[in-house]
Amino acid sequence: MSLARGPRGQRASESKREQFRRYLEKSGVIDTLTSVLVALYEETDKPNNALDFIKLHLGAAGPEPADTETLRMELADLQQKYSLLMEENKELRNRLMQYEPSPEEGAQE
Repeated sequence: MSLARGPRGQRASESKREQFRRYLEKSGVIDTLTSVLVALYEETDKPNNALDFIKLHLGAAGPEPADTETLRMELADLQQKYSLLMEENKELRNRLMQYEPSPEEGAQE
Protein backbone atom coordinates (compact mmCIF):
# COMPACT_ATOMS: atom_id res chain seq x y z
CA MET A 1 0.00 0.00 0.00
CA SER A 2 1.50 3.28 -1.08
CA LEU A 3 1.26 6.44 1.06
CA ALA A 4 2.14 8.75 -1.82
CA ARG A 5 -0.71 10.92 -3.04
CA GLY A 6 -1.72 10.88 -6.60
CA PRO A 7 -2.45 14.10 -8.50
CA ARG A 8 -6.17 13.69 -7.86
CA GLY A 9 -5.85 13.57 -4.01
CA GLN A 10 -3.58 16.60 -4.01
CA ARG A 11 -6.00 18.63 -6.15
CA ALA A 12 -8.95 17.80 -3.89
CA SER A 13 -6.95 18.90 -0.86
CA GLU A 14 -5.93 22.16 -2.55
CA SER A 15 -9.52 22.77 -3.62
CA LYS A 16 -10.76 22.35 -0.03
CA ARG A 17 -8.00 24.64 1.17
CA GLU A 18 -8.94 27.26 -1.42
CA GLN A 19 -12.65 27.02 -0.49
CA PHE A 20 -11.79 27.46 3.16
CA ARG A 21 -9.55 30.45 2.38
CA ARG A 22 -12.37 32.07 0.38
CA TYR A 23 -14.80 31.38 3.22
CA LEU A 24 -12.47 33.09 5.73
CA GLU A 25 -11.95 35.99 3.35
CA LYS A 26 -15.68 36.44 2.70
CA SER A 27 -16.58 36.41 6.37
CA GLY A 28 -13.96 39.03 7.22
CA VAL A 29 -11.80 36.75 9.35
CA ILE A 30 -8.64 37.33 7.34
CA ASP A 31 -9.03 41.14 7.41
CA THR A 32 -9.74 41.13 11.15
CA LEU A 33 -6.81 38.86 12.00
CA THR A 34 -4.55 40.87 9.74
CA SER A 35 -5.48 44.15 11.42
CA VAL A 36 -4.93 42.68 14.90
CA LEU A 37 -1.57 41.25 13.89
CA VAL A 38 -0.57 44.59 12.34
CA ALA A 39 -1.54 46.34 15.58
CA LEU A 40 0.63 43.87 17.51
CA TYR A 41 3.49 44.40 15.07
CA GLU A 42 3.22 48.19 15.42
CA GLU A 43 3.21 48.10 19.23
CA THR A 44 6.39 49.82 20.41
CA ASP A 45 6.29 48.02 23.76
CA LYS A 46 5.54 44.43 22.85
CA PRO A 47 3.17 42.78 25.36
CA ASN A 48 4.48 39.91 27.46
CA ASN A 49 1.64 37.70 26.27
CA ALA A 50 0.90 38.10 22.57
CA LEU A 51 -2.12 35.79 22.78
CA ASP A 52 -3.75 37.97 25.45
CA PHE A 53 -3.12 41.02 23.22
CA ILE A 54 -4.84 39.26 20.31
CA LYS A 55 -7.78 38.13 22.45
CA LEU A 56 -8.22 41.63 23.83
CA HIS A 57 -8.18 43.20 20.38
CA LEU A 58 -10.57 40.59 19.02
CA GLY A 59 -12.94 41.29 21.87
CA ALA A 60 -12.69 37.74 23.20
CA ALA A 61 -11.27 38.76 26.55
CA GLY A 62 -14.08 39.61 28.92
CA PRO A 63 -13.73 41.00 32.40
CA GLU A 64 -12.00 38.86 34.99
CA PRO A 65 -14.35 36.86 37.26
CA ALA A 66 -13.46 39.08 40.24
CA ASP A 67 -14.27 42.16 38.16
CA THR A 68 -17.56 40.61 37.11
CA GLU A 69 -18.60 40.00 40.72
CA THR A 70 -17.60 43.55 41.69
CA LEU A 71 -19.65 44.93 38.79
CA ARG A 72 -22.66 42.81 39.77
CA MET A 73 -22.50 44.12 43.34
CA GLU A 74 -22.15 47.70 42.11
CA LEU A 75 -25.11 47.23 39.76
CA ALA A 76 -27.31 45.89 42.57
CA ASP A 77 -26.27 48.81 44.81
CA LEU A 78 -27.01 51.37 42.10
CA GLN A 79 -30.37 49.77 41.32
CA GLN A 80 -31.32 50.00 44.98
CA LYS A 81 -30.23 53.67 45.14
CA TYR A 82 -32.20 54.37 41.97
CA SER A 83 -35.34 52.87 43.49
CA LEU A 84 -34.93 54.92 46.67
CA LEU A 85 -34.38 58.11 44.69
CA MET A 86 -37.42 57.46 42.52
CA GLU A 87 -39.55 56.94 45.63
CA GLU A 88 -38.15 60.11 47.21
CA ASN A 89 -38.84 62.02 44.00
CA LYS A 90 -42.43 60.79 43.99
CA GLU A 91 -42.93 61.86 47.62
CA LEU A 92 -41.42 65.29 46.99
CA ARG A 93 -43.63 65.82 43.95
CA ASN A 94 -46.70 64.94 46.00
CA ARG A 95 -45.66 67.38 48.72
CA LEU A 96 -45.01 70.08 46.13
CA MET A 97 -48.49 69.56 44.68
CA GLN A 98 -49.94 70.67 48.05
CA TYR A 99 -48.35 74.11 47.61
CA GLU A 100 -48.40 74.62 43.85
CA PRO A 101 -51.07 73.75 41.36
CA SER A 102 -49.97 71.60 38.43
CA PRO A 103 -49.36 73.41 35.12
CA GLU A 104 -52.69 72.04 33.79
CA GLU A 105 -54.63 73.48 36.75
CA GLY A 106 -52.88 76.89 36.43
CA ALA A 107 -53.83 77.14 32.74
CA GLN A 108 -57.52 76.55 33.49
CA GLU A 109 -57.84 79.53 35.88
